[in-house]
Amino acid sequence: MTQDVSISPELIGQLIDGTIDNDNAQRLLRLERKDKGRFFQYIEALQQRVAWKEKILLRLGDKLYIVASAPGQRIVKCACGHEFGDYRQNWKLGCRVRVKRSLDDMLTVYDPAPACPEPDIQEIREFFCPACATQHAVEVVAPGYPVVFEMLPDLDKFYREYLGQPLPDEGTDWYQDRSDDVTREWAKAG
Repeated sequence: MTQDVSISPELIGQLIDGTIDNDNAQRLLRLERKDKGRFFQYIEALQQRVAWKEKILLRLGDKLYIVASAPGQRIVKCACGHEFGDYRQNWKLGCRVRVKRSLDDMLTVYDPAPACPEPDIQEIREFFCPACATQHAVEVVAPGYPVVFEMLPDLDKFYREYLGQPLPDEGTDWYQDRSDDVTREWAKAG
């Protein structure tokens, strides 16, 4: 089955912005395979939507990115420009956090009530950018449960093995969780 697989930058932009029409959305869903070049078109479209110049390496959320901030530095950055630090450290540790513990607070988020977490055994944590107040994540966990590090991508492997374009600062020490560096510093300052 032969299809037109050319995807315009404008169409990718519409997909990102949520303004794509149903026909084009269906056409994208039906493509047999995604070509690697489309990833770079997507990154380019994301780059055009932020005011800063650091190169986006991967999108983590609607307004959250891993970027190459300088040679040998990969950080998590909000669309507003706030930098959360090394991408190997859980970016949530640099957020403003609102915790909902009471049933009344939880019901402001969950409706109908049967879908609501149980206040005696769960809490809702909402993570916000300290600069622009964008809500980047929500967790429903037991009180005292560690902050969830949702994704630590192996960027070097992704770029080298899947995209065929190794990152210039590729190294063996990139793919490791360094979140405990942050909490260790808190303990020292404590």
